[in-house]
Amino acid sequence: MTPAEASVETEKLCRLAPVIPVLVIEDASTARPLAEALVRGGLPVLEVTLRTDAALAAISEMARVEGGVVGAGTLLTPADMKAAKEAGALFGVTPGTTDALIDAARAESLPLLPGAATASEAMCLLEKGYTVQKFFPAEPAGGAKYLKSLSAPLPQIRFCPTGGIGLGNAADYLSLPNVLCVGGSWIAPPEMLRAGDWDAIADLAREAATLAR
Repeated sequence: MTPAEASVETEKLCRLAPVIPVLVIEDASTARPLAEALVRGGLPVLEVTLRTDAALAAISEMARVEGGVVGAGTLLTPADMKAAKEAGALFGVTPGTTDALIDAARAESLPLLPGAATASEAMCLLEKGYTVQKFFPAEPAGGAKYLKSLSAPLPQIRFCPTGGIGLGNAADYLSLPNVLCVGGSWIAPPEMLRAGDWDAIADLAREAATLAR
């Protein structure tokens, strides 16, 4: 899969809903009911970060949920890319991007949403063929104002900003012409995960799914 082909696939995913939940899962037994709640609430595209020992097992569980599209985030090495694909991930997300990760994504035929934080990084990815990118960490890197400033010189690139985004500022990003969707962790708070409050998480998903873009 070429970078251009990957961007076609990731753009399709980014257009399915205004928000992609960014999930840190400590207990794989919560993965399936969590995915079902999020899909029920109108957020079908799910990013499970590889930050815990349970992440790969969680991806395997979520891959079985009807209507869900599960991907792996925080991919740092080619080994991460391979493990994510084997676990059932349908796309990959990186906080930053290296040639080794790009090569691994192509080898695994895994659509990649590559991370960029600066104009130079975004331009380098554009040169390689990636027209859909992750802007991370969004708030620390300059927020919606910075991302808006990139839309004029780099109109070819569409972004999924992630990092420091919540219900209070998601609309600032979604209103931008170069934003397809946002990523956020506020939809699955740790306390709700621990309590198994799937109805409450579904309600948060419904609220997020109605955000205008």
